[in-house]
Parts: sequence; structure tokens; C-alpha cells
Amino acid sequence: MSRYHVYGIGNALVDLEFETTDALLTRLGVDKSLMTLIDEPRHHALLAGLADLQARPCGGGSAANTMTAIAQLGGSAFYSCKVANDIEGRFYIGDLTDNGLRTNLTDATLQEGVTGKCIVLITPDAERSMSTFLGITSQLSLEEVDEAAVAASDHVYIEGYLVPEPNARTAAERVRDVARAAGVPVALTLSDVNMVSHFKDGLQQVIGDGLDLIFSNEEEALAMTGAADIQGAVVGLKPLARRFAITRGSKGSLLYDGERVLEISVDPVTPVDSNGAGDVYAGAFLFGVTNGMPFERCGELANTAARTLIQRFGARLDRSTMQGIGKAFPA
Repeated sequence: MSRYHVYGIGNALVDLEFETTDALLTRLGVDKSLMTLIDEPRHHALLAGLADLQARPCGGGSAANTMTAIAQLGGSAFYSCKVANDIEGRFYIGDLTDNGLRTNLTDATLQEGVTGKCIVLITPDAERSMSTFLGITSQLSLEEVDEAAVAASDHVYIEGYLVPEPNARTAAERVRDVARAAGVPVALTLSDVNMVSHFKDGLQQVIGDGLDLIFSNEEEALAMTGAADIQGAVVGLKPLARRFAITRGSKGSLLYDGERVLEISVDPVTPVDSNGAGDVYAGAFLFGVTNGMPFERCGELANTAARTLIQRFGARLDRSTMQGIGKAFPA
């Protein structure tokens, strides 16, 4: 059995990215800067409303973006997810393997259905508004968990977007429990403020009596803890995780390494597209953690990767760009 730096579990989505305007968001009834779960009729209606725009398709899903960043930096990663036996599903498997990821997916085990898609609308202020039709990924369950790969990993990463679906949440909890039994640290991303606002109980179930590492942006941290400011959020997160990283946009990120609160600054840039910034941040950070970097250095690497990403379109960087970033931060 191979060993992996990180085992991840999350949704499998083919991203369809569109450059659009605030006026079109309003006309389509899309909530700006948020991720909204939609059903299949709404999915088709949105695509019809965007028919005059050109989509950029790519492999997606929050945790998949994170795992891809790890692999691009030279780490080994395993990703558990679920796609259908359709064109998009086979495209997704190829995208994972092309990026150097191991996965539970094989052509032989694919089921009939529709692979999930995320319609990403990017406005000129670089904000991304996501409408997600989960498709068959909403059926992710214990069957997709590879317990041997979990136990053979240096770290586990769980996507918060899984918590709305009971079977997926059960799978996430199983991954956590297998990891704990094997002595593998467990990380969770809160994923989106909508997840915190509407599914906090589900997140608390996955957190249980505390995790090893939580990733969050500032808005999510405030919502999760009920705090009025970032200092209060730091206090509120400490019972939930031994360590955590809070991204703060142009302010960089704030880390807690179990003993100290560390503020990691970042040089300001003009963002083009913020889609995937938190995912790439988590991937770079986990690569650093699993390669023995000091916690503060992990934050610097992660800030650099996210800062680079938001200056271009798309939720992922190309391999050569990530490798260049990694060379500037030798483990």
C-alpha cells in the first residue's frame, strides 16, 4: 500500500466558469459571492440564461482543488469522491489522474446518473458566485471511503460541503474515526458561510470533540463561533481544533499553531478571480505541514499560492506555476 501525504474526501464537480456582470446575476436570481445548492431544473434554467456566454469547463470540487494543489507541489494525494458513468464523469477521472492523484474511481465501478456540476459566475470585482447541482455526488457514502488509504496517509482533509447530505456526512465521520484510530491528524475546511449558517450542526458532528486543524475564511470563522470580531473568533475556534488557519483576503491570514497566534501578511494585488483561492491555500498549507515546514512557513507558502491564483482566471494553477512557488519554499 502506497503512503500518501494527504487523503481527501469531498464532492466531485465539473466547474463551468462564466465571466459575467452584477446585472446578470440579479436577472438570474443568483446570490452574489455565495455557494448555493440547486436542483436539476434550476441547473438547466441557469445554463439556458447563460447560453450567449462561453463557459470554461474544468475539473472542480473544493477538496479536489486542494488535493490537486498538493500533487502539483510534489506531494502524494488520494481523493475519494463519486461521479456518474457519463462523459463528464470519465472526464473527471482523467483530470484526477492527469494531475497525479490516486482515487477510488474506476471506469468499471461507475454508476448511471449525472455527474455534478458547479456554475461559477465571475464578476469584474473578482467575486465568484456558485450554483452547485450535486448530481450523483449527493449520493457519496461509505462505499467511496478507502479506509486503507486513510490509514496510510500523513493527514486527512474533509470538505465541509459534504455536511448537508446525511450519507456524505456519515462518510466524513467514518474517515475521521478511521484516521483517529490510525493516529492520522484530521483537517476540516468550513467551506462556505452558507454551510456554517445553514448546516452548523452537521459541521459540529464532523468536528466532534475537536479536530487537529480547521481551515476557514474570516466570515466563516465569525459565523461558526458567533464572535463579533476576529479576536473573538480565535477564542471560539480553539475548542474546535488544536490548530487552525483563517484566511482574510488582502489582510493575509491568521494562524494558531496550538500555542501562538501568528499573523501572516501578504503583498496586495488586484484580484481577477477569487474562485478556488481557499482551496489552493489549504492545499499548499497541507503540503507544507506534511513535509515538515514550520507552521508560519506553511502560512507563507499558502498565502503565496492563493495570491498567485487570484491574479488569473480559474480555480487552479497550472503545474509549472505551482512547482515554481514550491521551489521558493523548500521543505
